[in-house]
Amino acid sequence: MAVNRIDPWGSVLVEDYERIIEQFGLEHFDQKIFPDPNRLMRRGIVFAGRDLQRIATCIEEKKPYYVLTGFMPTNDHLHFGNKMVVEMVRYFQDHGAHTYILVADLEASAVRKVSLEEARKRALSFHIPAYIALGLDPAKTTFYFQSQNRDVVQLAFTFAQKITLAEFKAIYGKADPSRIMSALTQSGDILYPQLKERMPGIIPVGVDQDPHIRLTRDIVRRTKETKFFLPSAIMCKYTPSLQGDLKMSKSKPESCIELPEDDAIVKKKIMRAISGGRSTLEEHRRLGGEPEKCMVFELLKQHLIESDDELQKIYDEYKSGRMTAGEIKQLAARKMTAFMEKMREDMKKAASLKLNFISFKT
Repeated sequence: MAVNRIDPWGSVLVEDYERIIEQFGLEHFDQKIFPDPNRLMRRGIVFAGRDLQRIATCIEEKKPYYVLTGFMPTNDHLHFGNKMVVEMVRYFQDHGAHTYILVADLEASAVRKVSLEEARKRALSFHIPAYIALGLDPAKTTFYFQSQNRDVVQLAFTFAQKITLAEFKAIYGKADPSRIMSALTQSGDILYPQLKERMPGIIPVGVDQDPHIRLTRDIVRRTKETKFFLPSAIMCKYTPSLQGDLKMSKSKPESCIELPEDDAIVKKKIMRAISGGRSTLEEHRRLGGEPEKCMVFELLKQHLIESDDELQKIYDEYKSGRMTAGEIKQLAARKMTAFMEKMREDMKKAASLKLNFISFKT
């Protein structure tokens, strides 16, 4: 069945990345245009984007550009999608990008009924320290709260005049008031750094967030007098669930690892995960494992092993049958436990850092 729409608020999974690229006019990602590609780029986790050459040119020619992402401070855990976004932000940080992190407290209040005071508390006590622990460089990052940024709100109201209800429904499927305000405010966030200086910007997103990019690009085309650059985007594949679904989902706790999570629970989840092992040990030794079908190997590939040589060795050992399903699970459990321990320690250190928040006039 054809995919007609990607819903950033829904739970429909994208089963065919190639079809999505074709249907929504995305670009195939080519790691050769970027210097020093990171792990996600090298291993095919980054798969698509929009206007990527423009950003690659900024890096090569040392021209100004920005990278921006944000979060709603509603939960007390993150997921691997957040981790990948942070890693992509860090990549562009390290290659000269002005970096902005927005706290979507207005959206949290409107959509999740979290008060602005509570949203601020959660952002400062958990989300921002977690982003720093996952790799964000706070010294190179500018933070702001949506509710304090009148420029973003003004942009949202201006943009509301540039798109019709029918066009909004065509992009998002629904057009209830909270959805409209949320989407337009996100467009304001995406373009906000260009108020200070017109420059290209790149937004790391999951493919389910591409509607926000498309809406913003449509708005820019209709506000040519502002001379905004069309926002670029870069997209990662989902981290599959431990039970073999396309995407980890918090609605299935047994198949989803949260960040951070208790070591004993994580180990139990990994040991119960679908592997590429054969039915019997004898068959596994004779035929070899199937790392392509192994959710545990995918976890190692996407998140837990930085060295390509180390990952290749594990692949070869597992593929040959010399490494068993139990052994690769034990390896992943050790790696994950070490990762969680480091994340918790780094979050404690980050909680005391002085952050660069934009100060807005009242």
